[in-house]
Amino acid sequence: MAAQFGRRVVKGAATTAVAAVAVAALSASQAPGVTDTPQGRQNANSQPSPDGKGSDSATGNSPYYTDLPPLNSPTPSPSASGNPSGTPGNAEAGIPATVLDAYKKAEASLGESKPGCRLPWQLLAAIGKVESGHARGGRVDANGTTTSQILGPVLNGVGFARITDTDGGAYDGDTTHDRAVGPMQFIPSTWEWSGRDGNGDGRKDPNNVYDAALAAGHYLCRFGWDLSDSGDLRRAILSYNNSTDYLNTVLSWLEYYRKGTHEVPDGTGTLPSGRSDGNSGSGAGTGSGSGSGGSSTSPTPTPPASTPPSSQTPGGGGSSSPSPKPPTTPAPPSTTPPATPVTPTQTVDHLEDAGTGKLTATAGGTFTERIAARTETKAGKPVGKVRVRFTIVGGTDTTFTGGESVATIVTNGSGVATAPALEAGEKTGGFTVRATVVGRTVAGLDYAATVTARQADGLARTTDAALTCVPGGEFANQVEVKATYKGAAAAGVAATATLVKAADDATANDKGPYFKGADGSAVRTLAGLETGANGLLTLPKLYADDTAGTYLLRITTTGGATLTVELTVAAAAS
Repeated sequence: MAAQFGRRVVKGAATTAVAAVAVAALSASQAPGVTDTPQGRQNANSQPSPDGKGSDSATGNSPYYTDLPPLNSPTPSPSASGNPSGTPGNAEAGIPATVLDAYKKAEASLGESKPGCRLPWQLLAAIGKVESGHARGGRVDANGTTTSQILGPVLNGVGFARITDTDGGAYDGDTTHDRAVGPMQFIPSTWEWSGRDGNGDGRKDPNNVYDAALAAGHYLCRFGWDLSDSGDLRRAILSYNNSTDYLNTVLSWLEYYRKGTHEVPDGTGTLPSGRSDGNSGSGAGTGSGSGSGGSSTSPTPTPPASTPPSSQTPGGGGSSSPSPKPPTTPAPPSTTPPATPVTPTQTVDHLEDAGTGKLTATAGGTFTERIAARTETKAGKPVGKVRVRFTIVGGTDTTFTGGESVATIVTNGSGVATAPALEAGEKTGGFTVRATVVGRTVAGLDYAATVTARQADGLARTTDAALTCVPGGEFANQVEVKATYKGAAAAGVAATATLVKAADDATANDKGPYFKGADGSAVRTLAGLETGANGLLTLPKLYADDTAGTYLLRITTTGGATLTVELTVAAAAS
């Protein structure tokens, strides 16, 4: 049996009014590109999933809680005696301690990894309130994992989006259809690429509030959105659940929490009740009271009685009024189901490369070539308005612009979807970018990409000072060089320095100048060197043995840059 929330929050006209004021304060007018639909308002700039599955949002556009903040402003922190004022504002402003900590740690993490996003923790709190009532009032263990699963309704197309199983039941326990999971209500297919480890336990668990809050933060910060900008803020919220009513509800709580909140013990948070699908206490954000991930079921309507009950007279004499005439039986509805329209996605037969060139970049650089794939019918005709998902796979730290490893793009009128630019990380080697059609089982298309080591095509000394030494002494000047690549300073380039025997013999010399090892021994080859941020490389001090003469020091870098420096060992002039 699905768990029921403890008490219902009663809201009057005043509460609704403050919610409207809060929305107006954050969004002076309706979000741009939003249109009314029978299922609520949707953002026209965020193309709906062509397969009708709602997989273009974090939650699959699952139901959410519609409770609005109280009229009065929250009290930042209650007194030691609890809530002496007895106002609902104090209770609603309370956020369970562990959940609040998760929101704030997610904000701090995104502040370091994506500072341009400017994610406020109050936005995560607003979404967490609307999605699950802050993990059902903070019912989490010491590690932040919910004490029982929080599951949305089965997304089987009956009253909701239809999303067939994508995780084999691994997250939601359902091998037929998907369900939104956890305190931030991610559907499994979205969690698969957006999941994060927020508490450092080595796992990405949608049921853990630290993991879910960090994943929600990254989801809201993708595409380079700046959440201090009202337009980007609206776009980010609509991408989480594509409904204007949802947008306004989240904005209301965001404004409310910005005015002040306080921490309450885990498990004592105020619980929401009203839901966008009209149900109460089941479906999104409720899960199973036993913690076993039990299914949420819709109540079965009570069939009308075949004969109306008799009505007793006020005097109790037992006489009854005449039975009303039975209603006229309407004609049975047509049993022929309406024809289901064919979506563009259903016409896709295969993917083709759309002229993508060689994918290669140096570590830390940007790939100049962008991946492009075309969706086609069996006859080879291009298909527009189809979602193509590009996923980076393999052991690499390369990402798309914005730091994500997955990007979903809608094909244009020519059937072509072009992925965002790839940003190479520091890890060199090959990896794969796989293109797949969202909502259609067709063979994926793999693109091979390579990250090469940083390189230099030029080396030069930074000074002309002579490099001389007496036998058995040390060179007064150290060798410093600058590496460049296409005229610019080349940072992080690997280099090797060797005291060679001759200009045409790169073998390490066995006499003459040398570097000192850690134990003071003579070393004539130094490997594993690397240029600094400005392309500079300063070699350790050089020493000379007792053999006078002219010697050569050769420095080479990745990319083929080479510099040979002359060293002189001679007795001091009398």
